[in-house]
Amino acid sequence: MLKPIALLALSFVGTVAYAQDPIRTDGDKYKVIFENERVRVLEYRDQPGEKTEQHYHPAFVLYALSPFQRTITLPDGKVMTREFKAGDLLWSDAQSHVGANVGQTPTHVIMVELKEDPPKK
Repeated sequence: MLKPIALLALSFVGTVAYAQDPIRTDGDKYKVIFENERVRVLEYRDQPGEKTEQHYHPAFVLYALSPFQRTITLPDGKVMTREFKAGDLLWSDAQSHVGANVGQTPTHVIMVELKEDPPKK
């Protein structure tokens, strides 16, 4: 049987992970368009100048439906600028970040998040 402090710790960990789901942090921008036990497919839209809250994605594939430019700020403060054309694809390992549309066009993408654990080496 778990001791009360262990239950409290498990409860806190679940709350933190839940709070970083982009559907919770930025539900005005992310929409789940498909989900099963292996993947979750998200549609993301924003306008120039808009920014997300910090959130987490497991490993994912991103497909750009429109051209856009954005910055991605990682928890360690590293900032990456990314520019996409319609039809571009990106693979990314799991990450937490804040995204900001720094271009002149809206962002519109489809993201396929993987729910599987990576293969054991």
